[in-house]
Amino acid sequence: MPTRRPAARRAIPAATSIRRLRRLRRTAALRAWVAETDLAPRHLILPVFVRPGRAGPEAIPAMPGIERYAVGDLEALARSLEEEGVRAVLLFGVARHKDAEGREAWAPDGLVPKALRALRAAAPGLVLATDVCLCAYTDHGHCGVVRDGSVLNDATTERLARVALAHARAGADVVAPSAMMDGQVARIRGALDSGGCEDTAILAYSSKHASAFYGPFREAEDSTPAFGDRRGYQLDHRNGREALRAMDRDVAEGADLLMVKPALTSLDLLVRARSRFLLPLVAYQVSGEYAMIKAAAARGIVDERAAVEETLGALRRAGADLIVSYFARDLARWAREGR
Repeated sequence: MPTRRPAARRAIPAATSIRRLRRLRRTAALRAWVAETDLAPRHLILPVFVRPGRAGPEAIPAMPGIERYAVGDLEALARSLEEEGVRAVLLFGVARHKDAEGREAWAPDGLVPKALRALRAAAPGLVLATDVCLCAYTDHGHCGVVRDGSVLNDATTERLARVALAHARAGADVVAPSAMMDGQVARIRGALDSGGCEDTAILAYSSKHASAFYGPFREAEDSTPAFGDRRGYQLDHRNGREALRAMDRDVAEGADLLMVKPALTSLDLLVRARSRFLLPLVAYQVSGEYAMIKAAAARGIVDERAAVEETLGALRRAGADLIVSYFARDLARWAREGR
């Protein structure tokens, strides 16, 4: 019986062995169709600085395009933000009078409570968040009560709770303690709940590293420490596990959202936090990051819009649900204009 030769194998064209990932990159429509993450104005929170004095926005030299607003400016600002599509703001007060305790920070008729009432009246649908700290209100520029050159943790958290309650009663949807004191979230949650503001959410600055990128913000807030620095209470930028421990603690104490700051140097923490926590994650693209892009764009080194969209997109890709950014209004305008 004749032996049957094995069937000849069909040659596979070399081209079919290539994984052609570029097929879905050929056109803008295809790229948008398969985009893994999106970036829209609804993801952004605009920082707003409120100052004393008469109406009329005041420029901040270190932050081109960003201004301080008097309370009288906020009605027009709120309406503009609604029209532009910006849905949330984070308020920072610039104190009229500073003292060792930062008493103006929790005054019911202080700048931030007045700003909250003005914004709520002008734009009821705007999400209003407030920074809860003492650094802009103390004459020494530190984030808490100072005794013998040291910031006292527990005395500070008691005052932060007063600040948060004053803001909540004035209409804040969210209070955001940023002083990096141990137990600040628990103290604030207790004050809000016992003070009839149990529906006010807490955005915890859980992972706030001591950073070289805060300089322009300190100019905007006039909050540079008069002595020393904040490394004794802000996180060491070399530590990631410690940041996750701080997040664990704040979740247990009642935080509703978690923040990492600065944003671009915290991409690894966003990824790790996203796999660890179910709470919304917020990244803060800080003043130094903003100023660097602005300076590079002014010199023609980068395209401003492309750089903003890429950096903010990286934060979304890493796991941020929301982003605090001084570019929020720019992104909203670009979204209206289209690409």
